[in-house]
Amino acid sequence: MSAAPATTTLSVVIPMYNEEDALPALVARLRPALDGTGVSYEVVAVDDGSADKTAVLLEDFRAQWPNLRIVKLRRNSGHQAALTAGLHSSVGAYVASIDADLQDPPEKIPEMLELARRDKLDIVYGVRSDRTTDTGFKRWTAGAYYWLMRRMVGKRVPSQAGDFRLLSREAVEALKSLPDQQQVYRLLVPWLGFPSGQVTYFREERVAGETKYPLSKMIRLAIDSITNFSAAPLRIATWLGVLSFFGCFGMLAATLGIYIAGHTVPGWTSLFVAMLFIGGVQLICVGLLGEYVGRIYTAVQKRPTFFIGYDSATDAAGQEPRIGAGV
Repeated sequence: MSAAPATTTLSVVIPMYNEEDALPALVARLRPALDGTGVSYEVVAVDDGSADKTAVLLEDFRAQWPNLRIVKLRRNSGHQAALTAGLHSSVGAYVASIDADLQDPPEKIPEMLELARRDKLDIVYGVRSDRTTDTGFKRWTAGAYYWLMRRMVGKRVPSQAGDFRLLSREAVEALKSLPDQQQVYRLLVPWLGFPSGQVTYFREERVAGETKYPLSKMIRLAIDSITNFSAAPLRIATWLGVLSFFGCFGMLAATLGIYIAGHTVPGWTSLFVAMLFIGGVQLICVGLLGEYVGRIYTAVQKRPTFFIGYDSATDAAGQEPRIGAGV
């Protein structure tokens, strides 16, 4: 159990992986923003198995900032798993999540908190109103992702809203009760259907370091989002099978017509094309089925997505890190 006061109003969860260059700027902007709220708060910095000096810098900042809490994962578990660890560890009546790269402005957190308390909202999304600092390719892929999610999952998914958001304690507890092994909070949070609002902001450039979401991880996120929240790909596989059947039926009718007309010629080309078409459709269908079977297999295993090795709020300095499972 956390040692933070039971009256903590706000928790700010920050997943971190190799953010030593961004940390000083983050603390310089985040601390004044939170101190200005006038409420009790904690900052839960989740070190996701960093290989640089992130852990050392966090300890240095914690010595001067009592509200800073460090949660270290035993290995690199991924951004969503680190976010889950922070949400599970937080104790605040409201929980905000933000990345360490300062592309999302921490100065917006007090505005989110004020909006949630004033309008009795359980969710406040940070929505990017301007992404001109991103590359054209980044903007295009992000737009395609949200367009696809809104059509497959529903219009309740806010466009251009990432992991910068504020949740009430009720919303956090609801998320913790879900059995999903691979959490995609961009879709899970809207799925809850709790009362929500939005604040808009200008998306800034990364303050330092390199992005933790290259193209490969963006593609993986899109695949996880689709397969975790929709059976549409399976329906696509079904329709591909139907189209393949009618296509082959049409080719068969054409072949019989040619045979009856006496214009039969060696048909290796049409046969080869038909085999490629059918084989391609079958491979696509098998691949889609494999994605869903793999998720069923992962769910049946019930392996935790992260292990907490150290929590500064509960573990004494120098004590052997404990193991905490994220289940």
